[in-house]
Amino acid sequence: MSEPVHKPSKSVAMHTHAMDNLRFIRLAMESSASFTSVPGVGGIVVGLTGLLAGILVNLPSLANHWLTVWVIAAMVALGVGGWFMSRKARGQGVRLSQGVGRRFLFSVTPPLVAASLLTAVLQDTAAGGVIPALWLLLYGSGVVAGGTFSVRPVPIMGACFMALGLVALWAPSSWANGLLTLGFGGLHILFGSIIARRYGG
Repeated sequence: MSEPVHKPSKSVAMHTHAMDNLRFIRLAMESSASFTSVPGVGGIVVGLTGLLAGILVNLPSLANHWLTVWVIAAMVALGVGGWFMSRKARGQGVRLSQGVGRRFLFSVTPPLVAASLLTAVLQDTAAGGVIPALWLLLYGSGVVAGGTFSVRPVPIMGACFMALGLVALWAPSSWANGLLTLGFGGLHILFGSIIARRYGG
């Protein structure tokens, strides 16, 4: 006589179906949600780094080393900004390697890489004078692109950076440090304050 076949209980089937639905909902939310882990406080700290770089370049002893000062400031800012973003994302339960977080990072990163490579190529040429405009334009374009997945102030900030980059293309070279300071210092502090106040730190 054969053993009776035990069919899964109805409750087990319902549980499995519910888990599948929850998994689908979670993936859909990750795909469609705005990336709100852009750190306002981190933006303020990054802005203060930009202000410090602008002040240092105005010192007579460092005026001829403006590129080195700004590159060091950029490296510090990337590290600080990345740490604040990672911390905010963890607090929100967001993974930067998945969903909207990954799309944000993939949108921002290519223009930054392009800016780094072009800086290395142009620094010793006659075209080196366009580096400040190039930084502002490419950084701004990356922020605009990433901002399509983020909160509204982010793409607006990117557009402001691009506007400063356009000014830098046609302005006298003596304006370069001031425009960099206004952008990487002032805009980061302004929009960082807005994000911190409206979007939780």
